[in-house]
Amino acid sequence: MERAALVAHARETIAKGSKSFAAASHLFDPLTRERVWLLYAWCRAADDLADAQELGGTLGDQAGAAERLARIRDLTAQALVGQATGKPSFDCLGVVARECGLSAEMAEDVIAGFALDAADWRPATEEDLLRYCYHVAGAVGVMMAAVMGVPAGDEDTLDRACDLGLAFQLANVARDVAEDHAAGRCYLPAEWLADAGIAEAALMEPRHRAALVAMVSRLCARAGEYEASARIGAARLAPRQRWAVLSAAGIYGAIGRKVALAGGRAWDRRIGTSAAQKLGFVLKAGWQSLVPASAAGPSPRPSRRDLTAAVRR
Repeated sequence: MERAALVAHARETIAKGSKSFAAASHLFDPLTRERVWLLYAWCRAADDLADAQELGGTLGDQAGAAERLARIRDLTAQALVGQATGKPSFDCLGVVARECGLSAEMAEDVIAGFALDAADWRPATEEDLLRYCYHVAGAVGVMMAAVMGVPAGDEDTLDRACDLGLAFQLANVARDVAEDHAAGRCYLPAEWLADAGIAEAALMEPRHRAALVAMVSRLCARAGEYEASARIGAARLAPRQRWAVLSAAGIYGAIGRKVALAGGRAWDRRIGTSAAQKLGFVLKAGWQSLVPASAAGPSPRPSRRDLTAAVRR
Protein backbone atom coordinates (compact mmCIF):
# COMPACT_ATOMS: atom_id res chain seq x y z
CA MET A 1 0.00 0.00 0.00
CA GLU A 2 1.14 3.54 -0.73
CA ARG A 3 1.67 5.97 2.13
CA ALA A 4 -1.64 7.77 1.53
CA ALA A 5 -3.56 4.49 1.72
CA LEU A 6 -1.74 3.52 4.91
CA VAL A 7 -2.56 6.90 6.46
CA ALA A 8 -6.24 6.39 5.57
CA HIS A 9 -6.14 2.93 7.16
CA ALA A 10 -4.49 4.35 10.28
CA ARG A 11 -7.04 7.14 10.52
CA GLU A 12 -9.89 4.63 10.40
CA THR A 13 -8.16 2.48 13.00
CA ILE A 14 -7.75 5.26 15.55
CA ALA A 15 -11.31 6.47 14.96
CA LYS A 16 -12.62 3.02 15.88
CA GLY A 17 -10.02 2.10 18.50
CA SER A 18 -9.76 5.24 20.63
CA LYS A 19 -12.22 8.11 20.36
CA SER A 20 -10.31 10.05 23.01
CA PHE A 21 -6.96 9.72 21.27
CA ALA A 22 -8.55 10.37 17.88
CA ALA A 23 -10.05 13.62 19.17
CA ALA A 24 -6.74 14.81 20.63
CA SER A 25 -4.81 13.85 17.48
CA HIS A 26 -6.70 16.41 15.36
CA LEU A 27 -4.93 19.18 17.26
CA PHE A 28 -1.55 18.24 15.77
CA ASP A 29 -0.23 19.82 12.60
CA PRO A 30 -1.17 17.67 9.55
CA LEU A 31 2.15 15.82 9.18
CA THR A 32 2.51 15.02 12.90
CA ARG A 33 -1.13 13.94 12.97
CA GLU A 34 -0.56 11.44 10.18
CA ARG A 35 2.52 10.05 11.90
CA VAL A 36 0.68 9.71 15.20
CA TRP A 37 -2.05 7.76 13.41
CA LEU A 38 0.52 5.49 11.75
CA LEU A 39 2.16 4.68 15.07
CA TYR A 40 -1.19 4.13 16.76
CA ALA A 41 -2.23 1.66 14.06
CA TRP A 42 0.80 -0.53 14.83
CA CYS A 43 0.26 -0.31 18.59
CA ARG A 44 -3.41 -1.23 18.24
CA ALA A 45 -2.76 -4.13 15.85
CA ALA A 46 0.05 -5.56 17.98
CA ASP A 47 -2.03 -5.29 21.15
CA ASP A 48 -5.02 -6.93 19.47
CA LEU A 49 -2.89 -9.76 18.10
CA ALA A 50 -1.26 -10.32 21.50
CA ASP A 51 -4.62 -10.52 23.31
CA ALA A 52 -6.61 -12.22 20.54
CA GLN A 53 -9.06 -9.33 20.54
CA GLU A 54 -10.40 -6.72 18.13
CA LEU A 55 -9.88 -2.99 18.65
CA GLY A 56 -9.24 -3.45 22.34
CA GLY A 57 -12.48 -5.34 22.97
CA THR A 58 -13.10 -8.49 24.98
CA LEU A 59 -10.07 -10.72 25.42
CA GLY A 60 -10.15 -13.79 23.21
CA ASP A 61 -8.89 -17.31 23.83
CA GLN A 62 -5.39 -16.89 25.26
CA ALA A 63 -4.14 -20.26 24.01
CA GLY A 64 -1.29 -19.84 21.57
CA ALA A 65 -0.07 -16.59 23.14
CA ALA A 66 3.60 -17.46 22.54
CA GLU A 67 2.96 -18.03 18.84
CA ARG A 68 1.09 -14.73 18.53
CA LEU A 69 3.96 -12.94 20.28
CA ALA A 70 6.46 -14.45 17.84
CA ARG A 71 4.24 -13.29 14.98
CA ILE A 72 4.24 -9.72 16.33
CA ARG A 73 8.03 -9.71 16.54
CA ASP A 74 8.38 -11.14 13.04
CA LEU A 75 5.98 -8.66 11.43
CA THR A 76 7.53 -5.76 13.32
CA ALA A 77 11.05 -6.73 12.25
CA GLN A 78 9.93 -6.96 8.62
CA ALA A 79 8.29 -3.55 8.78
CA LEU A 80 11.32 -1.89 10.35
CA VAL A 81 13.61 -3.01 7.52
CA GLY A 82 11.15 -1.80 4.89
CA GLN A 83 9.62 -5.10 3.86
CA ALA A 84 5.92 -5.29 3.05
CA THR A 85 4.24 -7.45 5.68
CA GLY A 86 0.80 -7.93 4.14
CA LYS A 87 -0.60 -6.34 7.31
CA PRO A 88 -1.36 -2.64 6.80
CA SER A 89 -1.01 -1.69 10.46
CA PHE A 90 2.48 -3.16 10.62
CA ASP A 91 3.38 -1.47 7.34
CA CYS A 92 2.28 1.78 9.02
CA LEU A 93 5.09 1.28 11.54
CA GLY A 94 7.60 0.89 8.74
CA VAL A 95 6.61 4.26 7.27
CA VAL A 96 6.68 6.24 10.50
CA ALA A 97 9.88 4.55 11.67
CA ARG A 98 11.71 5.61 8.51
CA GLU A 99 10.37 9.15 8.74
CA CYS A 100 11.04 9.70 12.44
CA GLY A 101 13.96 7.42 13.29
CA LEU A 102 12.06 4.99 15.48
CA SER A 103 14.30 2.08 16.41
CA ALA A 104 13.89 -1.65 16.85
CA GLU A 105 14.80 -1.18 20.52
CA MET A 106 11.87 1.22 20.97
CA ALA A 107 9.49 -1.27 19.39
CA GLU A 108 10.86 -4.16 21.44
CA ASP A 109 10.26 -2.23 24.67
CA VAL A 110 6.56 -2.13 23.74
CA ILE A 111 6.44 -5.77 22.66
CA ALA A 112 8.00 -6.79 25.98
CA GLY A 113 4.77 -5.70 27.66
CA PHE A 114 2.82 -8.18 25.54
CA ALA A 115 5.34 -10.83 26.54
CA LEU A 116 4.61 -10.22 30.23
CA ASP A 117 0.90 -10.79 29.68
CA ALA A 118 1.61 -13.86 27.55
CA ALA A 119 3.58 -15.29 30.49
CA ASP A 120 0.62 -14.64 32.84
CA TRP A 121 2.88 -12.29 34.79
CA ARG A 122 1.92 -10.60 38.06
CA PRO A 123 3.67 -7.62 39.71
CA ALA A 124 5.14 -8.41 43.11
CA THR A 125 5.95 -4.79 44.00
CA GLU A 126 4.97 -1.28 42.98
CA GLU A 127 8.22 -1.02 41.02
CA ASP A 128 7.24 -4.18 39.10
CA LEU A 129 3.93 -2.54 38.23
CA LEU A 130 5.70 0.61 37.04
CA ARG A 131 8.00 -1.44 34.84
CA TYR A 132 4.94 -3.07 33.29
CA CYS A 133 3.35 0.35 32.77
CA TYR A 134 6.57 1.47 31.11
CA HIS A 135 6.38 -1.35 28.58
CA VAL A 136 2.71 -1.04 27.69
CA ALA A 137 2.39 2.76 27.76
CA GLY A 138 5.52 4.66 28.79
CA ALA A 139 7.53 3.20 25.91
CA VAL A 140 4.76 4.28 23.54
CA GLY A 141 5.02 7.77 25.00
CA VAL A 142 8.73 7.82 24.13
CA MET A 143 7.94 6.77 20.54
CA MET A 144 5.26 9.45 20.31
CA ALA A 145 7.76 12.05 21.53
CA ALA A 146 10.13 11.01 18.76
CA VAL A 147 7.29 11.37 16.26
CA MET A 148 6.79 14.93 17.58
CA GLY A 149 10.43 15.70 16.92
CA VAL A 150 11.94 15.41 20.41
CA PRO A 151 15.62 14.59 19.78
CA ALA A 152 17.13 11.36 21.10
CA GLY A 153 19.54 13.31 23.32
CA ASP A 154 16.81 15.21 25.19
CA GLU A 155 16.58 12.66 27.98
CA ASP A 156 14.50 14.73 30.39
CA THR A 157 11.77 15.50 27.86
CA LEU A 158 11.68 11.83 26.83
CA ASP A 159 11.35 10.98 30.53
CA ARG A 160 8.36 13.32 30.74
CA ALA A 161 6.78 11.67 27.69
CA CYS A 162 7.27 8.32 29.37
CA ASP A 163 5.66 9.73 32.53
CA LEU A 164 2.49 10.57 30.63
CA GLY A 165 2.25 6.97 29.45
CA LEU A 166 2.76 5.76 33.02
CA ALA A 167 -0.02 8.08 34.20
CA PHE A 168 -2.41 6.76 31.55
CA GLN A 169 -1.69 3.12 32.33
CA LEU A 170 -1.96 3.51 36.11
CA ALA A 171 -5.38 5.09 35.57
CA ASN A 172 -6.33 2.21 33.27
CA VAL A 173 -5.27 -0.35 35.87
CA ALA A 174 -7.38 1.44 38.48
CA ARG A 175 -10.43 1.63 36.23
CA ASP A 176 -10.19 -1.92 34.90
CA VAL A 177 -9.65 -3.87 38.14
CA ALA A 178 -12.96 -5.72 37.84
CA GLU A 179 -12.62 -6.31 34.09
CA ASP A 180 -9.08 -7.64 34.48
CA HIS A 181 -10.16 -9.86 37.37
CA ALA A 182 -12.89 -11.38 35.23
CA ALA A 183 -10.28 -12.12 32.55
CA GLY A 184 -7.97 -13.82 35.07
CA ARG A 185 -5.50 -10.94 35.31
CA CYS A 186 -4.40 -8.76 38.20
CA TYR A 187 -2.03 -5.80 38.09
CA LEU A 188 -2.24 -4.76 41.74
CA PRO A 189 1.12 -5.57 43.38
CA ALA A 190 1.13 -8.83 45.32
CA GLU A 191 2.72 -7.01 48.26
CA TRP A 192 -0.27 -4.69 48.46
CA LEU A 193 -2.72 -7.60 48.39
CA ALA A 194 -0.74 -9.45 51.07
CA ASP A 195 -0.63 -6.37 53.32
CA ALA A 196 -4.41 -6.07 52.99
CA GLY A 197 -4.91 -9.80 53.61
CA ILE A 198 -6.61 -10.34 50.25
CA ALA A 199 -6.20 -13.41 48.04
CA GLU A 200 -6.21 -12.50 44.35
CA ALA A 201 -9.15 -14.83 43.67
CA ALA A 202 -11.24 -13.02 46.29
CA LEU A 203 -10.31 -9.49 45.20
CA MET A 204 -13.78 -8.42 44.07
CA GLU A 205 -15.69 -9.84 47.03
CA PRO A 206 -17.72 -7.14 48.82
CA ARG A 207 -15.90 -7.71 52.13
CA HIS A 208 -12.67 -6.47 50.52
CA ARG A 209 -14.16 -3.40 48.87
CA ALA A 210 -12.80 -0.85 51.37
CA ALA A 211 -9.27 -2.25 51.09
CA LEU A 212 -9.55 -2.34 47.29
CA VAL A 213 -10.65 1.30 47.22
CA ALA A 214 -7.61 2.26 49.30
CA MET A 215 -5.23 0.47 46.92
CA VAL A 216 -6.85 1.99 43.86
CA SER A 217 -6.74 5.45 45.43
CA ARG A 218 -3.01 4.93 45.83
CA LEU A 219 -2.74 4.10 42.12
CA CYS A 220 -4.72 7.18 41.14
CA ALA A 221 -2.55 9.43 43.29
CA ARG A 222 0.57 8.01 41.66
CA ALA A 223 -1.00 8.59 38.23
CA GLY A 224 -1.56 12.22 39.16
CA GLU A 225 2.12 12.64 40.06
CA TYR A 226 3.23 11.30 36.69
CA GLU A 227 0.66 13.43 34.87
CA ALA A 228 2.02 16.56 36.57
CA SER A 229 5.53 15.63 35.49
CA ALA A 230 4.38 15.08 31.91
CA ARG A 231 2.77 18.51 31.77
CA ILE A 232 6.21 20.04 32.43
CA GLY A 233 7.57 18.20 29.39
CA ALA A 234 4.61 19.28 27.27
CA ALA A 235 5.59 22.92 27.83
CA ARG A 236 8.69 22.29 25.69
CA LEU A 237 6.76 21.17 22.62
CA ALA A 238 5.60 23.24 19.68
CA PRO A 239 2.26 24.99 20.36
CA ARG A 240 -0.04 22.60 18.49
CA GLN A 241 1.77 19.56 19.86
CA ARG A 242 1.52 21.01 23.36
CA TRP A 243 -2.21 21.55 22.86
CA ALA A 244 -2.74 17.94 21.75
CA VAL A 245 -0.68 16.46 24.59
CA LEU A 246 -2.36 18.61 27.24
CA SER A 247 -5.77 17.64 25.84
CA ALA A 248 -4.89 13.95 26.10
CA ALA A 249 -3.55 14.49 29.61
CA GLY A 250 -6.80 16.11 30.65
CA ILE A 251 -9.03 13.50 29.03
CA TYR A 252 -7.16 10.48 30.32
CA GLY A 253 -6.28 12.07 33.65
CA ALA A 254 -9.98 12.56 34.30
CA ILE A 255 -10.44 8.80 34.26
CA GLY A 256 -8.16 8.31 37.25
CA ARG A 257 -9.77 11.20 39.11
CA LYS A 258 -13.26 9.82 38.45
CA VAL A 259 -12.23 6.38 39.68
CA ALA A 260 -10.85 7.86 42.89
CA LEU A 261 -14.00 9.93 43.47
CA ALA A 262 -16.32 6.98 42.78
CA GLY A 263 -14.87 4.96 45.65
CA GLY A 264 -16.58 1.60 46.01
CA ARG A 265 -18.86 2.33 43.03
CA ALA A 266 -15.95 2.68 40.60
CA TRP A 267 -16.56 -0.72 39.00
CA ASP A 268 -20.33 -0.62 38.71
CA ARG A 269 -19.86 0.57 35.13
CA ARG A 270 -16.90 1.41 32.93
CA ILE A 271 -15.75 4.95 33.70
CA GLY A 272 -14.93 7.25 30.81
CA THR A 273 -15.42 10.82 29.57
CA SER A 274 -18.36 12.09 27.53
CA ALA A 275 -18.06 13.98 24.25
CA ALA A 276 -18.91 17.21 26.05
CA GLN A 277 -16.25 16.57 28.67
CA LYS A 278 -13.68 15.82 25.98
CA LEU A 279 -14.49 19.11 24.29
CA GLY A 280 -14.10 20.88 27.62
CA PHE A 281 -10.64 19.40 28.13
CA VAL A 282 -9.62 20.36 24.59
CA LEU A 283 -10.72 23.97 25.14
CA LYS A 284 -9.00 24.13 28.53
CA ALA A 285 -5.82 22.69 27.03
CA GLY A 286 -5.93 25.31 24.29
CA TRP A 287 -5.78 28.01 26.94
CA GLN A 288 -3.14 26.15 28.95
CA SER A 289 -0.95 25.83 25.86
CA LEU A 290 -0.73 29.63 25.69
CA VAL A 291 0.25 30.09 29.32
CA PRO A 292 3.97 29.79 30.15
CA ALA A 293 4.63 26.71 32.29
CA SER A 294 7.58 25.74 34.40
CA ALA A 295 10.21 24.01 32.27
CA ALA A 296 11.82 22.34 35.26
CA GLY A 297 10.78 20.35 38.26
CA PRO A 298 11.20 16.90 39.74
CA SER A 299 9.93 13.86 37.89
CA PRO A 300 8.46 11.01 39.93
CA ARG A 301 10.80 8.11 40.39
CA PRO A 302 11.31 5.52 39.18
CA SER A 303 10.93 7.01 35.71
CA ARG A 304 12.18 6.14 32.26
CA ARG A 305 15.92 5.81 32.87
CA ASP A 306 15.42 3.87 36.10
CA LEU A 307 12.82 1.59 34.56
CA THR A 308 14.77 0.81 31.40
CA ALA A 309 17.92 0.12 33.42
CA ALA A 310 16.00 -2.34 35.59
CA VAL A 311 14.39 -3.96 32.55
CA ARG A 312 17.67 -4.50 30.74
CA ARG A 313 19.81 -5.70 33.64
